Amino acid sequence: MGEGRGARRRWIGVVVVLIAGALGSLALPAAPSAATSVQTASAVEEAASVAEAEMSSAPVVLDQGSAHTCAIVGSGQVKCWGYNPSGQLGLGDVSARGDAPGEMGRHLPGVALGTGRSATSLAVGDEHTCAVLDDGSVKCWGFNSAGQLGIGTSLNRGDLPNQMGDNLPVAALGTGRTTIAVTAGFRYSCALLDNGQVKCWGFNSE
Repeated sequence: MGEGRGARRRWIGVVVVLIAGALGSLALPAAPSAATSVQTASAVEEAASVAEAEMSSAPVVLDQGSAHTCAIVGSGQVKCWGYNPSGQLGLGDVSARGDAPGEMGRHLPGVALGTGRSATSLAVGDEHTCAVLDDGSVKCWGFNSAGQLGIGTSLNRGDLPNQMGDNLPVAALGTGRTTIAVTAGFRYSCALLDNGQVKCWGFNSE
């Protein structure tokens, strides 16, 4: 009986040795190094920054006219695309945008509204665009045959270089007045002022 117990002990020892050898031969995953952890954290941080930038540029106001569309993105910047024979996109030329690859997204320029200025609301007319700026003033650009831009001439704005930004006059709506909202239609524009008045300008023959 003692010999049987000894044989069993020898077999148990052999089995233990075999199991230990098998475990030792397994390729267990190595713990991540400090450098790998830093790279992973950097990648996550970069992805979060990209997502935040995309969210901040999401449109907050959108309006469209007969053949062009404009949006205010999260930063208060205005971007317009579509038909552009009169400069209604506000980009200093008459080229359409959005009808060819590589023209939208980050490749689509923002409208120059003036130094330090941003838009709070906008209105898209037939072939012109108006925006209420952060200081309560209104700027309009595009087709201007009936004075719908409110700048005292019938010349288009936004269809040539150096017509936008600080070179684009504000609509003259009265001393000390600011604008709450603006609308634009077929060759006319209207604004609701801070004192409750409504003022309109442009085409008026019908």
